Amino acid sequence: MNTLTLSQKPWPLRQPIAFLFLAAIVWLGLYQTLNPAAEALVAALPVDRNSHLGGAIQFFLYDTPKVLMLLTGVVFVMGMVNSYFTPERTRAMLAGRTEGVANVMAASLGIVTPFCSCSAVPLFIGFVQAGVPLGVTFSFLISAPMVNEVALTLLFGMFGWKVALLYMGLGLSVAIVAGWIIGRLKMEAYLEDWVRGMPKMSARFEDMGATLADRIEAGFSSVREIVGKVWPYILVGIAVGAGIHSYVPEDFMASFMGKEAWWSVPLAVLIGVPLYSNAAGVIPIVQALLAKGAALGTVLAFMMSVIALSLPEMIILRKVLKVRLIATFAGVVATGILVVGYVFNAVL
Repeated sequence: MNTLTLSQKPWPLRQPIAFLFLAAIVWLGLYQTLNPAAEALVAALPVDRNSHLGGAIQFFLYDTPKVLMLLTGVVFVMGMVNSYFTPERTRAMLAGRTEGVANVMAASLGIVTPFCSCSAVPLFIGFVQAGVPLGVTFSFLISAPMVNEVALTLLFGMFGWKVALLYMGLGLSVAIVAGWIIGRLKMEAYLEDWVRGMPKMSARFEDMGATLADRIEAGFSSVREIVGKVWPYILVGIAVGAGIHSYVPEDFMASFMGKEAWWSVPLAVLIGVPLYSNAAGVIPIVQALLAKGAALGTVLAFMMSVIALSLPEMIILRKVLKVRLIATFAGVVATGILVVGYVFNAVL
């Protein structure tokens, strides 16, 4: 690379270490101003801060920039990390592994790989061609949308590290166990015929030796792709959460989604499956539900069903799976989610 070409690049790519240091300082400084700024904006409006409307507006004005800043920061960093985990590298890491170990690896890789339900078909095909076992593939496909940087970042920002780690542990457990069970059932015959008939391909991967500037560029690309795609869901989710936070009576939510209602967990799963959302849209709603007295296990079950068992993903997967395998996948995952909901309602 010659000097002229380097000088034409944006400053972050010419001075990557200085850029990362300065960006971190600016991000932290802005983050500290969010709550005072939200309160000041509400005070400037012709509404009573202690009214339902005033509380809803403050909730929206504080949570929106907070979530967007957290998401942008973590997606940028994870975009740099994700530059190491291309689909080719992921397939190469999983191919040839024994079941059990491979299920754990696949679920863990789902945390750091930028794949969502819209990537389900091409990823599934690539894994099958690389010789990755069916159950291992499902462990990855469950974990990738459910336990990802977006979900963990928003949970950390709204509830703290304990809830974020709890959710990560639960999500990984569901992905590992569900994938292992599907693998034990030996349901390869229920792949669509054209998928089973595809020629196998090598799972080799060659590292091209990307520089720090390349990683930063990958971070910017992830922000444009992920934040640019999910911000409408964030706004809708926070708006719904603000309405629940200020207008829904606490006793109503406690009776509807509380520990005492044994049917609340399966009902939460049934409500969550047909909804089309992702972590960015559903977590602000989860925050408001918990604040109104909903039980943690019930809310986690609702969140997991929305993210991991969405109807659009089932429709997409129908292109490569027969109905019986889709039904088995949904049934195993739903059972795991129900167990999670009931256990945490019982112990917390």
